Amino acid sequence: MSDKKNSTPLTPLVGMTLDELQEVALALELPKFTAKQLAQWIYVKRVSTFEEMLNISKAGRERLAAKYCVGLYPPKDKVVSQDGTVKYLFDAGDNMAVETVYIPEDDRATLCISSQRGCRMNCYFCMTGRQGYHGNLTAHQIINQVLSVPQSEQLTNVVFMGMGEPLDNIEEVLKVIDILTQSWGLAWSPKRVTVSTVGKLPELKVLAENTSVHIAVSVHNAHPEERDSLMPIERVCHIKDVMELLGQYDFAHQRRLSVEYIMWQWFNDDIRHAELLRELLPNEHVRVNLIRYHMIPEVAKLRTSSDERMTYFRDYLNAHGVTCTIRRSRGEDIMAACGMLAGKVKQPKAKAEKKA
Repeated sequence: MSDKKNSTPLTPLVGMTLDELQEVALALELPKFTAKQLAQWIYVKRVSTFEEMLNISKAGRERLAAKYCVGLYPPKDKVVSQDGTVKYLFDAGDNMAVETVYIPEDDRATLCISSQRGCRMNCYFCMTGRQGYHGNLTAHQIINQVLSVPQSEQLTNVVFMGMGEPLDNIEEVLKVIDILTQSWGLAWSPKRVTVSTVGKLPELKVLAENTSVHIAVSVHNAHPEERDSLMPIERVCHIKDVMELLGQYDFAHQRRLSVEYIMWQWFNDDIRHAELLRELLPNEHVRVNLIRYHMIPEVAKLRTSSDERMTYFRDYLNAHGVTCTIRRSRGEDIMAACGMLAGKVKQPKAKAEKKA
C-alpha cells in the first residue's frame, strides 16, 4: 500500500476530493495545479505509485512520497457464484473486513459497495445488521472498492447497497459520490450511482438536495407497526415522513426513486399490503422492486413468498398505476444476495477457486 518505506504511517490520497488534494499540494509547497494532476493520475489513470506520475517533478514526487501513499489495495479474497456474481473481501482495518459484490449482466456491470463495518440499523432480517456496528468506512476505503476490483474499468453502475447504512456515514459517502461524478474524478453521470437507505432523516434531505444520484428506499412493509417489528428505524424515522420528503423532489425525469420491498410469506405479501404500499407512494414516478427473501442462519421463522404470490402482488400494483418489477436474485449460493453480507464469511480458498 505504501509507495516507500517509512517508519510512520503514510496518508492515502485515494479518497481525497480535489479541494483536499489542493491542501496537500499547498502544504508541500507544490503548485496548486498539482492537485488536478494527482486526481488525473489516481482516479483516471489508476496508477499505484508516485513514480508513475511523470508530469510531476521528481522533487515533488519525493515530497509526496515522504508523507503520503497513493493508497490503492486489492481485495484479499473472492468467491464466484454459479451465476457469475463475484463477492470480494476487502480489509477494513482492526482485523475486520467488508464485502463488495460485482454483478455482471448482458448490458450492465454493477458493483455493490459497502459504507460501514457492520450496521447500527439492526434490521431483524439482515445479516449485516445482526452483527452490530463496528465503525464507518473512510472515503478511502469506500472508493478503493470501486477502483480495485479487477472489473473496475468495465463498471457501468455503482450501488451503495452493501454493508452498512450509507446515510449513517453521510460525509464520507458524499465525498465518494463527488469522486465518482465530478469532472476531476471518474466523471460518471450521477445516474450511474444509486444510494440505498432505510430512510434516515435528516441525512436523506442532504442527499436529495446535494446530489442527483438515484435513491432507493428500503420499505419492506408499509404498515408502521409491522415495519417497526423488523426495522427499528421506523420508531424515529417514520416511512410516511420519508416518502413525503422525497415527494418534494423531481424524480419524473432521469433521476429515479425506487422502493425496495422484500416479500415474506403471510407477513407482507397480500393485497392489503399491496394497497398500503400503493397509498404510501408520493406519486406515480416511484418504482417498486419486489425482492425474494434470502434466508440467513440466524432467522429461521421468516419465509420468502412464493413465486405465484409475488407475481400476483406485482400484477396488482401494475394494474393500479404503480410500476413494479420482481428483481432477479444474484449470488445467493455464495451469500452475496440482498441482506446476506457479513464481512466475516470466509470461503476456503480451494472452494472459491473451484467455483471460479
